[in-house]
Amino acid sequence: MAQGHNFIGGEWVAGARSVRNINPSDTRDVIGEYAQADMAQARAAVDAAAAAFPAWSLSGPQQRFDVLDKAGSEILARSAELGDLLAREEGKTLPEAVGEVVRAGQIFKFFAGEALRQRGELLASVRPGIGVEITREPLGVVSLITPWNFPIAIPAWKIAPALAFGNCVVFKPAELVPGSAWALADILSRGGLPAGVFNLVMGSGAEIGSALVDDPRVAGLSFTGSVATGRRLAAACAARGAKYQLEMGGKNPLVVLDDADLAVAVQCAVLGSFYSTGQRCTASSRLIVTEGIHDRFVDALVERLKQLKVDDARRPGTDIGPVVDERQLAVDLDYIRIAQEEGATLAFGGEHRASNDLGQPGHYLTPALLTGTDNTMRISREEVFGPVANVVRARDYEEALALANDTPFGLSSGLCTTSLKHATHFKRHAQAGMVMVNAPTAGVDYHVPFGGRKGSSMGPREQGSHAAEFYTTVKTAYTAA
Repeated sequence: MAQGHNFIGGEWVAGARSVRNINPSDTRDVIGEYAQADMAQARAAVDAAAAAFPAWSLSGPQQRFDVLDKAGSEILARSAELGDLLAREEGKTLPEAVGEVVRAGQIFKFFAGEALRQRGELLASVRPGIGVEITREPLGVVSLITPWNFPIAIPAWKIAPALAFGNCVVFKPAELVPGSAWALADILSRGGLPAGVFNLVMGSGAEIGSALVDDPRVAGLSFTGSVATGRRLAAACAARGAKYQLEMGGKNPLVVLDDADLAVAVQCAVLGSFYSTGQRCTASSRLIVTEGIHDRFVDALVERLKQLKVDDARRPGTDIGPVVDERQLAVDLDYIRIAQEEGATLAFGGEHRASNDLGQPGHYLTPALLTGTDNTMRISREEVFGPVANVVRARDYEEALALANDTPFGLSSGLCTTSLKHATHFKRHAQAGMVMVNAPTAGVDYHVPFGGRKGSSMGPREQGSHAAEFYTTVKTAYTAA
């Protein structure tokens, strides 16, 4: 059985206690035992990061490139192994898990290049004989708190830019997926980083979160998780003037117009709503369909859902793996029940199976499609975070757009159409940080900005060159001749 310790100040440190990492495809399978940090260890990690920052902040771009490029190369070389671990602990199908690992490796490679591409500006002052330089400097010690649904990609897109721009890191992964986080920390521990530049503390946010958020030496917090937690963290950071970057919930619409290619629309809905067990903040949880295609779309989608195989995430041929744990499964089932009580029709799925055909006990849920819903129902307003989607009927494009924007969230928004006019209008008027036309709402590139509007995001964008907006601070220097 794997044993994973915390990594603090360049040393592997046993935790105050440990927890078991359980396979949601087979709850008899214990993947390993992983340390849980206490408050003292979390503070020690901040101590180590603060001590390392003065030297690391002045390190050269080649040193940072070498560390990040080496990590990216190892991640890519071990994609099959790490993908198997990810699928085993999170429940994402093996092809999706390997794809996520590859993306993590690509992210490290990209930000290795960004370490060499840091730019400044040289301007003439409005005053004679004075020059002006505008440069970016590292923010300082940053706390990175990541969710369980992308256990290596999201840590990668926070850790890699933090290090590329000269910051020191205290990384706290989600409690449900310590294996992938530990594997990533192990790779970085052997990559040539000075002690204290990168620290891993595994544990409960309730127990160690205040050390990572309230310490005055922590200059910034990057968090991905729930809306309620994100708002509490934002308030805590604002109270002491710390910088924050928050990615939270989504209730993403996929609009299907009468002129859409039906096969394309169904494919977008299946991939966006149900793959990765629907456990993505960019999932298409609301399917807004105009009247002329509504019935054909629902019928075709149900037929496609009947063909999907729900099974062990690592088993060949599995389309959808298990829900991550029994708590999330209970949430999914509760929302399906509430939707029906409010008048929705369960057109397909929503069945909990306690085991697969091999007798493996797991958190299996067939993808649920709810019809006859409207935008006032809870199923249309609140994020479920499971393989659950509801269909809302719209009269025409104008009403569909209004329904799509009628949400407290604004992460991703999709449209299926063959009309250039509607596609162009939707891209401009969809109230979301990311817009997809004839593509699933879930699935983004690693080299461009990621983030949303309204209640989905706060602070600067993640990923791509825009990551510098969070992980650096701007300095303007004047020099008189």
